[in-house]
Amino acid sequence: MRPEDFDFIAKLLKDRSGLVITRDKAYLLESRLTPVARKRGLKGLDELMLGMRTAGEDLLREVTEAMTTNESFFFRDIKPFDQFKAVVLPQILASRASKRSFRIWSAACSSGQEAYTLAMLLKEEGAKLAGWKIEIVGTDISSEMLEKAKAGLYSQFEVQRGLPIQYLVKYFKKNNEMWQIDPSIRAMVQYREYNLLHDMKPLGQFDIVFCRNVLIYFDQPTKTRVLDNMSKVMPDDGFLYLGGAETVLGISDKFKPIPDQRGIYALTRGGIPAAPSLGAMLGR
Repeated sequence: MRPEDFDFIAKLLKDRSGLVITRDKAYLLESRLTPVARKRGLKGLDELMLGMRTAGEDLLREVTEAMTTNESFFFRDIKPFDQFKAVVLPQILASRASKRSFRIWSAACSSGQEAYTLAMLLKEEGAKLAGWKIEIVGTDISSEMLEKAKAGLYSQFEVQRGLPIQYLVKYFKKNNEMWQIDPSIRAMVQYREYNLLHDMKPLGQFDIVFCRNVLIYFDQPTKTRVLDNMSKVMPDDGFLYLGGAETVLGISDKFKPIPDQRGIYALTRGGIPAAPSLGAMLGR
């Protein structure tokens, strides 16, 4: 790929999605964009690059989605979900007891596994949540991934990655060669197309935000902007989840780590929630 073509697409991706791609990752362009070129009947990346310089929104969008689509799987890195059950949910239920409602945001939700994992965990709470209004909102930049999430159809490989067998038996049914998640679980999640670089206020306020393994693709100024904007759509006692390799330290002064709860952050304006250690909550 010519240097000028690389610079063109790198700037396009940064401006449209926040994704930063360096020259040592140029192989990703070939692996992810070659199928786009084939689909369009083009002879490789050179023709695709030429087309992108004069193309309309459809091609630019397709290229952006191809480069920003990331894998996801059920119960990914199980600890965050242990924390959700043992630490975060009990505190939310106590603090929201008067209004009996709360909202969860699964940001950059990809094909929906994280959002549906949360829905299944809440479904398991049964009577404890009777009469509560709970909204789970999954957002992603990719319309293709969102359609997959809404359908709730997953391959054998996808349901084998992290999904406990008891959840597969209880909440999925075989649909030809695929597995489809139960309609009651699908109904618990709303999916919306959304770009994290845009204004977050129209999404409303969220008590719990999952933004895991997303910031690693952004440069530091973009990380700061995204976190600062997230702080504006969260209450003082809200919880933010980031990925295990991510942090707010040196990036944003709007959040601070919660002691003994790796990967969970509190708003600096709201004080640290009095969360017990995960080990104590799980009896370890």
